[in-house]
Amino acid sequence: MRLCWPIGCVALEVTQRCNLDRSLCYLSENSEAVKDVPLEEVFRRIDLIYSRYGKHTDVQVTGGDPTLRDRDELLAIVARISSLGMRPTLMTNGIRASRSLLTALATHGLVDVVFHVDTTQQRKGYATEQALNRIRTEYLDRTRKLGLSVMFNTTVHDGNFAQIPELVGFFRAHAGAIRTASFQLQAATGRGVQRERGAVISPESVWRQIELGAGTSLNFEASRIGHPGCNRYALCLGANGTLYDAFSDASFVTELQAATAEIALPRNDRLAAVRNLVAWLCSHPRFVYPIAKWLAARAWAMKSDLVRSRGRVRTLSFVVHNFMDARALEEDRIRACVFKVMTGEGPMSMCMHNAKRDSFILRPVPLTEGPAVVFWHPMTGELSKQDPGHVSADPNTHPFKRMKGQTRQHALLKRRAGAARARADG
Repeated sequence: MRLCWPIGCVALEVTQRCNLDRSLCYLSENSEAVKDVPLEEVFRRIDLIYSRYGKHTDVQVTGGDPTLRDRDELLAIVARISSLGMRPTLMTNGIRASRSLLTALATHGLVDVVFHVDTTQQRKGYATEQALNRIRTEYLDRTRKLGLSVMFNTTVHDGNFAQIPELVGFFRAHAGAIRTASFQLQAATGRGVQRERGAVISPESVWRQIELGAGTSLNFEASRIGHPGCNRYALCLGANGTLYDAFSDASFVTELQAATAEIALPRNDRLAAVRNLVAWLCSHPRFVYPIAKWLAARAWAMKSDLVRSRGRVRTLSFVVHNFMDARALEEDRIRACVFKVMTGEGPMSMCMHNAKRDSFILRPVPLTEGPAVVFWHPMTGELSKQDPGHVSADPNTHPFKRMKGQTRQHALLKRRAGAARARADG
C-alpha cells in the first residue's frame, strides 16, 4: 500500500494580471482586463479554505502574478492565512518580488516562496535554462536568512526537455537553499501560443531526465499525491554535492508518512520540526527502532560524502505535475485532484478551472454591504444592487497593450497583413 495525500494545496488567485507574456500560460484571453477581486472576497475565500481543509493547509497565493496586487493588501492576505494556522506560499515569476517585499511577507507569516522561471517566459537575453540560472541565483540571494522555504517551478516543453538534466544539476548544487524543484508538463490550456506537447514529453520521460541530472535513481511512487497520472514526488538527501534517494525503502516511507500525517513539521523552521518529531516519537516508541534502522542504512550508503561534508545533510524534493489539456479533461483525474483553486463557490480542480477560467473570473461577485447585497463587476470594478448574471467579454475589444498569448499573436498577424496590403496598394 502507498500513502496518497488527500490534498496537496489550494490556490488562491488574488489577481488575474501578469507582467510576462508566456508562450505557455494557463490564464485566459480576458485575464488582463479583469480587476482584482475585492479584499473582503479574498478573505471570505481564505475562510472557505480553512473551513474545508483546516489548519496546516498549504495555500498558494497566486494569480496572475500576486506581486502586482497592492502591497498592503498582499501583506494582509498572507497575514490572514497565517493567522488561521495555514501555510501561505507566494507563487511568483520574481520580477517584482524584491528583497524588501519578501522580508515584509516573511514578517507577516509567509512560509514558502515559489519562483516560476523557465524559457516559456521569453525573458530577453535568456534563451536557455542554463542562462536563466543567473536569475535563479539572484532570486536565491533575495531570500537568504529570511527563513523562507524556496521552490522553483519549470514548465517542460519541447524547447527545454533536453536541458532538464543540466537544470537539475543546478538544483542539486543548491540543495538545502532550494527545497523543491517542480516540473510542470506542457498542456494545451489557457492563452499560450504553444499547444500540444511533443510525444517525447511524459511524466515517465521527465522522471528519467531528473534522474540523469540527480545522478541517482529515484522512487517517484512511494508517496502518492492525488491521481498517479497527475503527480509524482521524490525526496533526496544530499551531502558533498551528491544526492541519495530518501524513498528507497518504500514500505518504511509509506508507514512513517501515514503515522506522522497529523504532525506539524514547518518547512521554514527546522528546529520546530525536529522538536515536534521528537515529541511524537516519545509517544510512539515503536517507531524508534525502524527510524534508527533507516537512518543507519542511509548513513552507511552516504558515508564517504558525509565525511567530506562533515556530516552536513541537505534535502531536495522533485515534483512532476502532469496537467491536462483543456479539451481532454479526464473525469477520474478531476475527481482525484488534490491541487485545487478556491473559487467564490468553493474548491475546484486546477485543470478544470484553467479550462473554464472565463466562466469564473468574469462572473459578478456578491458582496455584503450592510443589510443588503451588492454585486462587484470584474470588468469594471463597479458595484450595483442587481445581479446582471454572467458577463461575457470579447478579447478582441481589449486595448492592444492588454492582449497576450494567442489574441496578441493574431492581432500582430492582422496588423502585419494590413501593413503589407497598404504597401502593395501604395
